[in-house]
Amino acid sequence: MTSYKIQRGDTIDRVTTSLGLTWDEFRKINPDAVGRSRKTGQWVVKAGAVVKGQATFQSVLEERQAADARGAGRPGELGQEGRYLEYTVKKGDTLWGLARNFSGATAEQIARENGISNPARIHPGQKIRVKVSEPAQAVNPEAAGRSEVVASWYGKEYHGRPMANGRTYNMYANTIAHRTLPLGTKVELTNPETGQIVQAVVTDRGPFVDGRDVDLSYGIAKKLSMVEKGVGRVIMEIL
Repeated sequence: MTSYKIQRGDTIDRVTTSLGLTWDEFRKINPDAVGRSRKTGQWVVKAGAVVKGQATFQSVLEERQAADARGAGRPGELGQEGRYLEYTVKKGDTLWGLARNFSGATAEQIARENGISNPARIHPGQKIRVKVSEPAQAVNPEAAGRSEVVASWYGKEYHGRPMANGRTYNMYANTIAHRTLPLGTKVELTNPETGQIVQAVVTDRGPFVDGRDVDLSYGIAKKLSMVEKGVGRVIMEIL
C-alpha cells in the first residue's frame, strides 16, 4: 500500500488527495493519525504519523512480480496471462493515470482491449486487463552515450498526481518521463539551440505519443527555453 509520513503544516485535503482516499476512507485505514483540534474542534491530521493509502497499480504489479520471482503466485485481484495483467479499478483511478505507470500502454489501448467505449468512464470494482511491456533492462551509461531525442513537456494537468515511482509529480522539479529507462536514472539534457544544460532524474513513464522520446517537467522545459516551443530536440546523456 502507498504510505506517507505526515509533515507539519499538511492539510487533510493534501494528505487524502496524495493517498487517493476520501476522508472517511482515510479515517478507517489510519484511525491513530487523526484527531480534533482543542481550539476549533475541527478534524486534523497528526504530524509525524505514518499513514497508508490505497494500493497503486504500480505497487500491485511489483508485488506480483516479486511473488513470481519467488515462484509463489498468490491469489488476489491481480492475475497474469502472458504479458497481460488483470487489475481491479479503485476510487480515483483513471485510464490515463494507470497507463502512465506502464511502458507500452496508453489509455486508448486499454479502453479498446477492454471494450470500454468512453475512456473517461471507469468505476471502482471494475476489472480491466492491461498489456505490460517487459521490464526495462539496466542501461550501461558508457554504451548509452549521448543521443538526440525529441522532447515535449507536461505541467499543471498532472501536478500533484502520482508518478510511476509512486511519488507525487511536481511540475517545477528536475524530473522527466521516459518509456524504458530505469526509474531513478540520472541524465543531462542540453538544448542544442541555446546551449542551456539541465540535469534530471527519470521518475515517470511516457510520453505515449508517437515521435516523442521524453517528457520534461515544466520546470526543466522552462530552464531549456522550450515552454513556448512545446516540442523540440534535445541532447540527452545518461550520467
